[in-house]
Amino acid sequence: MTAVSDVILPNDNHNDEMKLAKDINIKNKRATFDYAIGDTFTAGIVLTGTEIKSVRMGKASLVDTFCYVEKGEVWVKNMYIAEYFYGTYNNHNARRDRKLLLNRKEIAKLEKSGKETGFTIIPLRMFINERGLAKLVIGIGRGKKEYDKRQSIKEREDKRSMARMFDKG
Repeated sequence: MTAVSDVILPNDNHNDEMKLAKDINIKNKRATFDYAIGDTFTAGIVLTGTEIKSVRMGKASLVDTFCYVEKGEVWVKNMYIAEYFYGTYNNHNARRDRKLLLNRKEIAKLEKSGKETGFTIIPLRMFINERGLAKLVIGIGRGKKEYDKRQSIKEREDKRSMARMFDKG
């Protein structure tokens, strides 16, 4: 007869991987510096198997990425997802266009805003939600002028100096 303490339970590595995947939070830091962001939307992304594996490993970048609306569908262009190391001939292209999943009302609003002069649709953040799905936060942005960027830098430096003062005191 075996006691409960003698039973060895197998390690559940899948749950450990899911915990790590939930920590994925890829940001587009240039977006808030170069653009004044208005409305934001959270969209799902259509990815292949090797792409989602690379995203879960944190091997993605939103630098120089933008979105566009074509034939009632929203696409993200120039998003970098590194090729999966263990992928075979089935591996994906690193910078292919990827489809975003949104409601019709949201797509109509994005299409209307995207056609206005000076506005663009920018990916702000990519994350893995609690169900393990990749999501992309996109925003409608208006390009900042040079003096707006200087103002952003000044505000950021002021915040840092205030934080330093409170840490010392």
